Amino acid sequence: MNASPPPELSQSLDPSDWGVLRAQGHRMLDDMLDYLEDIRERPVWQPIPRSVREHFQYSLPEEPTDLAEVHAEFMRDILPFGVGNAHPGFMGWVHGGGTPVGMLAEMLAAGLNANLGGRDQIPIEVERQITRWICELFGFPDTASGLFVTGTSMANLIGVLVARTRALGPAVRRTGLAAGESRLTAYTSAGAHGCIGQAMDLAGFGIEALRVIPVNKHYQMDLDALERAIAADRRVGFQPFLIAGTAGTVDTGAIDDLAAIADIARREEIWFHVDGAYGALGMLSAEIAPRLAGMERADSVAFDFHKWGQVPYDAGFILVRDATLHRSTFASPAAYLRRETRGLAAGTAWPCDFGPDLSRGFRALKTWFTLKVYGAKALGRAISSTCALAQYLGRRIEESPALELLAPVSLNIVCFRFRAGDSDRVNANIVVALQESGVVAPSTTTIDGRLAIRAAIVNHRTRASDIDALIEATLAFGATESRLLKEAS
Repeated sequence: MNASPPPELSQSLDPSDWGVLRAQGHRMLDDMLDYLEDIRERPVWQPIPRSVREHFQYSLPEEPTDLAEVHAEFMRDILPFGVGNAHPGFMGWVHGGGTPVGMLAEMLAAGLNANLGGRDQIPIEVERQITRWICELFGFPDTASGLFVTGTSMANLIGVLVARTRALGPAVRRTGLAAGESRLTAYTSAGAHGCIGQAMDLAGFGIEALRVIPVNKHYQMDLDALERAIAADRRVGFQPFLIAGTAGTVDTGAIDDLAAIADIARREEIWFHVDGAYGALGMLSAEIAPRLAGMERADSVAFDFHKWGQVPYDAGFILVRDATLHRSTFASPAAYLRRETRGLAAGTAWPCDFGPDLSRGFRALKTWFTLKVYGAKALGRAISSTCALAQYLGRRIEESPALELLAPVSLNIVCFRFRAGDSDRVNANIVVALQESGVVAPSTTTIDGRLAIRAAIVNHRTRASDIDALIEATLAFGATESRLLKEAS
């Protein structure tokens, strides 16, 4: 008996009228281009009204809603209440500003809907081309491996895992750390990002296996203390396996002495990893690149294109010198991932062989568009500009008796405070007032036990006038907070 086909039911999610969808799509695109073009006319950030927040409590929609209506809801209740990092006045955290070119490329990637876990497809060649470009930029051999990931937190985890494989061999993937006799230890500075400790946790070592090395007066890793820590661990039978240097610390923008760390790592036969979340792309800047000397000797580098590279979120990246070791850390043969010499399953090394994800978006396309359309020199000039603006902010602070610079201005991050009796309380209130003003949005950190106003200048749209606005508003809010503090006492 012949099988009968299922009844003809229209289950496609494509529109019944492509013309209507096309017109609505153009309106949506124009709205986002208008948003970016007129960004200075909008507040950086604004508090979310309770009514808007409560609006997002409704239950799962079972019936369709017109696209135009959903778009209107986005424009009314979502667009105005983002974190604001596209705005030139956003200086709170190290967030890139994105570009209209990157936005358009993301639209193309979404339309293609490519899964870059594997298979024989040109999107993977685009990712490989970017890997070669980064090898050229960072001074790595063209045999190195690279992989797009969500961000530097994931990239740092991959760096730790590859270092683990180098120390214990691929067998650790089967037997685990408990089967080994050695206690592995790693090293990073007190100024390093917390995701290094998190990576040690997720990799199974435990956070206590990470030795946090103090920093010197320039907020760089203290190399004498590093060598003492390594020697102390060796004396008690531990096995040092990883040093994580930082190219642009999150608090102050300090760059560790990467060349000196490379010397120590080579002498001690320890894996040298660089967390270059935003600072590594300083290699694009003629002014910053010399300060990253030694990074070309790293075994692995983690960084983000979505910070100084201005690629829309998300676009993290890990570069590993030893591609064979990198692959042996993640490749998992399985019947459903069988490789062929011909057809769609052709190819030997797929991206899923170099990281934990089988499903991967086409992050490389918006990065490829950004590098192609703007060019490395223009991106480098944008990076240099943010550092020049940070220096300008530092000078404005030093010229004002009411303000105090709390750390050297190394790259694009400036830490300062308003001088007041209860400085921590006053400066915390100043930052909230600045954010709620919608004019400029810095964040806070702690420098040598003191709360600091932290301005991270990452956005390519930021100008000197935005720096002036930060200074003027800080002085005004500082005067108000000081007066209120005196009145309360």
